[in-house]
Amino acid sequence: MTNLTGKIAIVTGASRSKGIGAAICRSLAIAGADIFFTHFSSFDEMTGNGADTGFPHQLSKELQKNGVRAAHMELDLGEGTAHARLMDQVEEILGTPSILVNNATYEAPASYSTLDKDILDKHFQVNNSGTLLLTTEFAKRFEKAVPKMAHGRIINMVSKGPDPNNLAYIATKGMLISITEPLSVGLAPIGITVNSVDPGPTDSGWISDEIREHLLPLFPTGRIGQPEDAAKLISFLASEESAWITGQLIKSEGGFLGK
Repeated sequence: MTNLTGKIAIVTGASRSKGIGAAICRSLAIAGADIFFTHFSSFDEMTGNGADTGFPHQLSKELQKNGVRAAHMELDLGEGTAHARLMDQVEEILGTPSILVNNATYEAPASYSTLDKDILDKHFQVNNSGTLLLTTEFAKRFEKAVPKMAHGRIINMVSKGPDPNNLAYIATKGMLISITEPLSVGLAPIGITVNSVDPGPTDSGWISDEIREHLLPLFPTGRIGQPEDAAKLISFLASEESAWITGQLIKSEGGFLGK
């Protein structure tokens, strides 16, 4: 069993009970890690996912039942100082984190006929600028606070695919895939591994009956991916057992045929 006792993990984008972010928080907490997670209910409300303003408090209490510490904050990762404010809060409440899971994302449909600068900028601010600034801030503070060659972990949640109606989302997630390997080389000397995980289509609350009917035949395992599938892999990548895995894009999608 993965043992993360004594580790402090940041998980961005854990706003919904069925979301991948919440599943990651639960998995890391079960393994013994203290958890600091972010949420942004305004985005969930805007996108129609439903803004459950009470969920972050409920999740925090749930995580603490594993005997770990848990804290959270509302955060728009697209704001210019969000990365520094988040790190300040984590250090003040829990201490120096050694695990960062970049799960928060901005997604809005955009085809070749609807894509404009505003849509592209909104995706870039969260998926690229905010995520990369948080990643480098995490690394700089880790380097100062933690002994040389300690075990640090950065894990990006990414996506891909031929969806012509999701151009901005796929483009900005592609940037995270591209930056994974060079970041892993730069951070290896200070003991941080960097990997990206593509979970494929995951039933995290957005899949309608119509979409399910379309997707199910594309999974040779006979079922659609669940948030817990991604969370189990994240827990392994966060552990010391994964120390020799870095700079990788790992597709954990049950053999999904819809490439």
